[in-house]
Amino acid sequence: MQYDFDRVIDRNNTYCEKWDGRAAVFGTADLLPLWVADMDFAAPPAVVAAIKQRAMHPIFGYTSWPPDFYRAIINWLKKRHNWETKEEWLLVTPGVVPAIKAAILAYTEPGDKVIIQPPVYPPFFRAVEDNGRELVVNRLKKEKNRYTMDYDRLERLAGAHAKMMILCSPHNPVGRVWTGEELGRVGDFCLRNNILLVSDEIHSDIIFKGHKHLPVAALSSELALNTITCTAPSKTFNIPGLATAVVIIPDQVKFACFKKTVDALGIQASNIFGITALNAAYRYGEEWLEHLIDYLQGNLAFLEKFFAERIPGVKVVKPEGTFLVWLDCRDLGMTPEALQEFMIKEAQVALNDGRDYGPGGEGFQRINIACPRSLLKKALTRIERGIKKRQE
Repeated sequence: MQYDFDRVIDRNNTYCEKWDGRAAVFGTADLLPLWVADMDFAAPPAVVAAIKQRAMHPIFGYTSWPPDFYRAIINWLKKRHNWETKEEWLLVTPGVVPAIKAAILAYTEPGDKVIIQPPVYPPFFRAVEDNGRELVVNRLKKEKNRYTMDYDRLERLAGAHAKMMILCSPHNPVGRVWTGEELGRVGDFCLRNNILLVSDEIHSDIIFKGHKHLPVAALSSELALNTITCTAPSKTFNIPGLATAVVIIPDQVKFACFKKTVDALGIQASNIFGITALNAAYRYGEEWLEHLIDYLQGNLAFLEKFFAERIPGVKVVKPEGTFLVWLDCRDLGMTPEALQEFMIKEAQVALNDGRDYGPGGEGFQRINIACPRSLLKKALTRIERGIKKRQE
């Protein structure tokens, strides 16, 4: 079956944050939006069909998780990532961010320290600080246009007596798909220093050719017992609005602690359409996903060629996974403030400001390439036109 990823779908006036939130966030709606991390593609036909079928029943009452819901998750993780999981390890939350916040509340106390590795997904900062915990920053290293973890600094941070580390795997926004060696080193660091590892693996299914996602908890039984894994079908199948994520906790003591917190917060209830969509996506969405990755690979090649030939002042940090691309704009010679203003007022595109991702994000922008190629070309052409006007 062929899937039409070139189709432009009008999302205006659907209350979607990406399109209808432009004026509130950027001060104007007259922008081409490539910022929020959802896709401008229709969800897989099997998912749409399953939701329509469920909607035919006119009662949408409280619901529970059917046995095939858990089986769909377990089978997907085994097939895509060779990870054997069990039903008693699985918990459902409304999203990965709520899961991370629940983990912070469950396993740490106010004033405890939590390690993150910027530039990184902005809600990590808020999840720690809004809950009265202290951030400990281990900034990623950029070497030859590729990012790595700074293990030497990480070892020095052991003296800070952190209780938790939040890992972004694959990494948003720099696009790294961490290798087994890299994950093993960070996992060993956490084990040696009695630090609980919370791994955000929401982008784990969008992996480009030549790379492979490894769930950190699958590396060893010892690591599994020290890891809280958070994932979801939302990025993979473009269903984030259905608010259904999965938390995987092999250690049953930690599982019980997390469940107690989730119950106390009242976020244990499920979205009936989220359950339906997850089940359909994991059972019948794999072919669609393979076509999606091929299309994204084409978008990435197009973007790389465009910048190399027409906007050489912007360096593309080539992602190994995710549909997000980290753009190094420092050679354009603008301050971070001027760069953001340029993108909005002159290029008329809505991208994510690198400063929002913490130390190391200054002078960068994040672009979402999960859109029809015609929209991507239009956005890049606007950036090119804006730069040329500046140079005249």
